[in-house]
Amino acid sequence: MALGKRASETQAAWVASTDLPKSPGHVFYKKLNQLLAEARFDAQLEELCRPHYAAGRGRPSLPPGVYFRMLLFGYFEGIGSQRGIAWRCADSLSLREFLGLAPTEASPDHSSLTKIRNRLPLEIHLSVFQLVLQIAAEKKLLSGKQVAVDSTTLEANAAMKSIIRRDTGEDWKAYVTRLMREEGVIDDEDEPTDDELRRFDQKRKNKKVSNADWQSKTDGDSRITKMKDGTTHLAYKAEHVVDLQTDLVLAAEIYHADQSDSQTLVDSVVAAQTHLNEAKLAANIEEVAADKGYHAAETLELAQSLGLRTYVAEPKRPQRLRWHDKPPEFQQAVYANRRRTRRNKGKRLQRKRSELTERTFAHTCETGGGRRA
Repeated sequence: MALGKRASETQAAWVASTDLPKSPGHVFYKKLNQLLAEARFDAQLEELCRPHYAAGRGRPSLPPGVYFRMLLFGYFEGIGSQRGIAWRCADSLSLREFLGLAPTEASPDHSSLTKIRNRLPLEIHLSVFQLVLQIAAEKKLLSGKQVAVDSTTLEANAAMKSIIRRDTGEDWKAYVTRLMREEGVIDDEDEPTDDELRRFDQKRKNKKVSNADWQSKTDGDSRITKMKDGTTHLAYKAEHVVDLQTDLVLAAEIYHADQSDSQTLVDSVVAAQTHLNEAKLAANIEEVAADKGYHAAETLELAQSLGLRTYVAEPKRPQRLRWHDKPPEFQQAVYANRRRTRRNKGKRLQRKRSELTERTFAHTCETGGGRRA
């Protein structure tokens, strides 16, 4: 066999499409395309997105099926940026086949993803989420009776330096300067240096940064919260509801970071039940497992009134609970939950909860680039 040499320059005025290189494709993406074709995924997406486009005016847009396939690909491959998704799709022959692009057709640019993301509202993305759940239900991959709930904090794309007072609109420097003038540390005409501001702020008593008094100037929906590593950031709270039988995410809700877990448990379960109903699955959520951060008498009573059996781990307390100032329904709900969690079934559900919910956060937030996004 003779030694092959790499050409320094390659020029071709015309190439037949039959001469273009072909890829055997990736088995996973081939099977996924077959599954989506059986469910008429592209046709349903076009019907959902049609009201958000002009009828017969302008050039045709990127097909919704291609757009959502690119989002799925970014999730599967752990690519957290639209530029990375667009570059990878342009570089891979098997992914071009997954997107349904002709050999001579250019792959979508990252700017097209941005425009469509801004055009389609959140309701469309929720409808697509429910459509995927419907496909899973048709393939007998969804149970919907036993679920687990867990949450994590996601740092917002905003810095603590950008916070301002809700009442006056002052930033931190202007606020501390005003306090120095009110206490007579400096005259009204003087402007303190950065070192003087820091020294005064360090000695100041009752120094708290409350969400009731402060907000981000660039991201008003974010909230000041302590992260799991002990640092303080502007953040959100992401909460997942996971089917314990099939490991499918039934709801992925985003809340303000200052909302406690016990405040959002029932809301997330109701959202999951709504998605199941929209997916036309005749199943009702009956049992809910969660960690001790969700334990609150009021929450357990509310869940019980909705027909949910809770398996929420109870935190250790230095003294016994007192019920003289609380309704009897709270006591009944707490004791019923305690009995259930101590049984073998409750322990089994807790083990599955810790495994499956943490896996979804690892996939979404770490591998899928959710924390970067």
